Amino acid sequence: MQSTRPMFLSLLAAAALAACGGGDGDDNTPEETRLQDSRNSFVPAEPNATTFAALVADTGDTVDNATTSRWAGVLNGAAYRIEVPANWNGRLVMYAHGYAGEGNQLGVSNPSIRRHLIQNGYAWAASSYSKNFYDVRAGVEDTNALALAFNRIASTNGRNLAAPTRLYITGHSMGGHVTAAAIEEEAMEDANNKVRYHGAVPMCGVMGDTELFDYFAGAQVAAQALAGVPNNPFTGWATVRDQVTSTLFTSFPGTPTATGAKFMSVVENLTGGDRPLFELGVAYGGSFSPVWGVFGGDGTVNGILNKSVLDTNRFTYAITGDAAGSTALNASAQKLTAVADANRERRDGLRWIPKANGEIGIPVVSLHTLGDLYVPFSMQQIYKRRVVAEGNDRWLVQRAIRGISHCDFTVAEQVEAFDAMVQWEQGGPKPAGDDVLTAATVAAPTYGCTFTRDTLGVDDSSTTGQLRGAIALSGATCPAP
Repeated sequence: MQSTRPMFLSLLAAAALAACGGGDGDDNTPEETRLQDSRNSFVPAEPNATTFAALVADTGDTVDNATTSRWAGVLNGAAYRIEVPANWNGRLVMYAHGYAGEGNQLGVSNPSIRRHLIQNGYAWAASSYSKNFYDVRAGVEDTNALALAFNRIASTNGRNLAAPTRLYITGHSMGGHVTAAAIEEEAMEDANNKVRYHGAVPMCGVMGDTELFDYFAGAQVAAQALAGVPNNPFTGWATVRDQVTSTLFTSFPGTPTATGAKFMSVVENLTGGDRPLFELGVAYGGSFSPVWGVFGGDGTVNGILNKSVLDTNRFTYAITGDAAGSTALNASAQKLTAVADANRERRDGLRWIPKANGEIGIPVVSLHTLGDLYVPFSMQQIYKRRVVAEGNDRWLVQRAIRGISHCDFTVAEQVEAFDAMVQWEQGGPKPAGDDVLTAATVAAPTYGCTFTRDTLGVDDSSTTGQLRGAIALSGATCPAP
């Protein structure tokens, strides 16, 4: 895939210099800094770790998990873990973890499909990233840096390995955003640590990058308008949140008032439209609460940016079955407009919030649950449109999973997606996926059944089991094949 971005940026830069009367000295002007750049107190949770525990054996294992090489350490301020089977197949899988909050301790997460990787000869590596907060830029750079250091770390630990024949990347939630951003052409042009991946599996990912925060803002301004509480979510949402909540919900968020039911209809339409399991996601999934203000209220994503990136101008709020109410809501809801250069491309590396533009040229198989209201299913719809607009739809497969919370996949669903990506990348046919854009298809009662696998294994969490149990009790399970 050939990009015209470098030529366009060169012309743009030349024009800007000419307009300003700038010369060579302007190229050396330091880039602006932000609050995140001054946060330097992050420390690995286990700074002296050199290894980590072997995976507990299971009856289905054919490879002894204790025979893997397991190395831990710190690279450029980020903790890491690497695991290489004795019978390594030459392929390395980079795992990107999700949002870890705003604490100072940096933790490493093992991939959920760790057993499958080990049993099938894959090596894997995971970084804690060097900073917490919603720092996808750090996530991409530190994950890439670890991939580039893989052979050196192995050699230092007494195991000389050939360079990986294939590099894959996968991740959950914010790690899905890291995954999507790392495979973009923009990353190959702008990242300080450049890695060309061969395939990717982003799961429950923030595939619409900053449009996730637009959704939060849109939900807030719609809630305020319906509750009759005028205020500005940039600076005042926290001061009116309780008043809005008590007007819209008897119990937040599972028991809405009559007005709150209208609001949740708006939320359904903002998050992907009419689809199975939305109501169960609201009642039992527990993923809507973060929308009420987890990333701050000034549009900078808690200091990742300097200026507001929030924009709600494209939203048309819809209360299903209430055209007059929808018209009134759109007339009264505040419109938020992003500062034009809030998340611009930079000279010192990736954007502060890296983009998932759809400029891809490798196999991508993504997963998303239907009941996720934190990183909603609409992220997949946004990404699909971007990929299609770039002419790269041949590289994308998307699968809807009938889960009712954020990232509540079974291991079987994740393994199947990973294997489908690898088989495709290795020359097999493009795997099957779901249509995420046709409203009637998404609204069908059995939508998401094709790739949902409710069978639980030893590595599935009790939470996933409980959530799938709630779906079964509701009668919303898929019909037997």
